[in-house]
Amino acid sequence: MKKLFSVLLLAVLVLAAANTAFAARIGISMPTQSLQRWNQDGANMEERFEAVGYEVDLQFANNNVALQVSQVENMILNGADVLVISAIDGASLGGVLAVAKDEGIPVIAYDRLLMETDAVSYYATFDNYMVGTIQGKYLVEALDLDNRTDPVNIEITAGSPDDNNARFFYQGAIDQIMPYIEAGKVVVPSGQIEFEQVATLEWSSERAQARMDNLIAANYAGGQKLHAVLCSNDSTALGVTNSLLGAGFTKEEFPLITGQDCDIANTKNIIAGYQAMSVFKDTRTLAEQVVKMVQAIISGQEVEVNDTTTYDNGVFVVPTYLCEPVFADINNFEELLIESGYYTREQLGI
Repeated sequence: MKKLFSVLLLAVLVLAAANTAFAARIGISMPTQSLQRWNQDGANMEERFEAVGYEVDLQFANNNVALQVSQVENMILNGADVLVISAIDGASLGGVLAVAKDEGIPVIAYDRLLMETDAVSYYATFDNYMVGTIQGKYLVEALDLDNRTDPVNIEITAGSPDDNNARFFYQGAIDQIMPYIEAGKVVVPSGQIEFEQVATLEWSSERAQARMDNLIAANYAGGQKLHAVLCSNDSTALGVTNSLLGAGFTKEEFPLITGQDCDIANTKNIIAGYQAMSVFKDTRTLAEQVVKMVQAIISGQEVEVNDTTTYDNGVFVVPTYLCEPVFADINNFEELLIESGYYTREQLGI
């Protein structure tokens, strides 16, 4: 009888634990569905959270700050136990985050730091400065800047000024390139080097294309050689590529273009020879890490972080977990993107 009672008690405890896990509700707020990567991030997290028995409320804010605020408010009202937020504007959610803090709801900033608030618990991202460093080093090596004597012409296209990550990407890259600018080996004919001059609101392909149209007309209409365009991510790289193709640049004279995210359109451009590289941030890795962080929060365990010094949001340094990015180009994209199961050959048209 005692043994039967123990078995029944164990079964009750297991069921209770399962019900508790299932009852945990996770609110996920993504900035937009207009960029491929946010769709992938949202889908990856939703799949993994549901796999461990959590309820998921996944919302996309269509690059509308007021809509994102409203969606997060509804997540709080609907009983979210943890919020995972990738902000459109990192400094725009202070009011609703204060409500979350008052309700005792932990908040994880996802790949975009939440600024000017003490209501964020953790930050999960890739090493954003390293992303830019990879892009800058790639151009240094591909253009053989250490050995060549003739100067090269490059232009710079950075990310959205309301995204804290954009400055890390930019700084990581410019720290690699600036010594060569100062030495005269790299020339920026437009003169646009500072972040504020090269930023692209909302990471918009259309804005990047329009700006590049203007740069070409003002600086390259006479047939001047453009050797490279340092683009912080794939959506801006796509706009730059479209501009160059529209201006009549041929594959033989195409400048080296950097990117980030390995979007399908950009990976196709790498295969076709119109983009040199893209930094691969495997969103499956980041999603898995966030699930681990949330599980630790729900179970009252210590949350794993690996950076407690870098990401100051203007109020405090947010405990952070950094995943490591790598670069993909024509030589390794199959291993990174196809053999890993990230894409199929059919998706890439090969």
